[in-house]
Amino acid sequence: MAKTKVLERKPLTPMEKTFLPQIVSGLKTTFGTMMQKDVTLQYPEERPNIPDNYRGVPTLVKDPNGREKCVSCQLCEFVCPPKAIRMTPGGIDAEADPERAHVEKAPKEFDINMLRCIYCGLCQEVCPEEAIFLQDVFSLSGYSREEMINNKEKLYELGGTLPDQHSKWDKKKAAEQSGNAH
Repeated sequence: MAKTKVLERKPLTPMEKTFLPQIVSGLKTTFGTMMQKDVTLQYPEERPNIPDNYRGVPTLVKDPNGREKCVSCQLCEFVCPPKAIRMTPGGIDAEADPERAHVEKAPKEFDINMLRCIYCGLCQEVCPEEAIFLQDVFSLSGYSREEMINNKEKLYELGGTLPDQHSKWDKKKAAEQSGNAH
């Protein structure tokens, strides 16, 4: 059985009994902060500077030609720790969109539950098509839980179009056309 060890506290000095050192220390801190410049921002008119590596709201982006970059590989859904991403893969109608006939899939539905999202950035890191990006938006609000679930259209609206350094769809299309010419 463990023994309990009794610790004896040293008695307070007469000055410590008056609590004056603690009061003076607190007042020193208070007066020191009173003389500093005010850091309050008048939000939403004034917004804070956001660092370049800030991880904000995950969004879907399109390539410079306005095409969906997502090919429904579902890696973002699988890697999401809180399971905030839900995707339903769908096919691409080759007759309606002959430019993308060589692409196997596109998302039929793509939802991100912002109440669950922890802004970890794993979805952006794992995306092989660079279709999902974390934007610098930090103030999302809604009146209901349903408003906080971003569907595919809302994700594209928030994400917009980003420059694509790969242009692989164009290269593949050019390669197919040059292959057909031979």
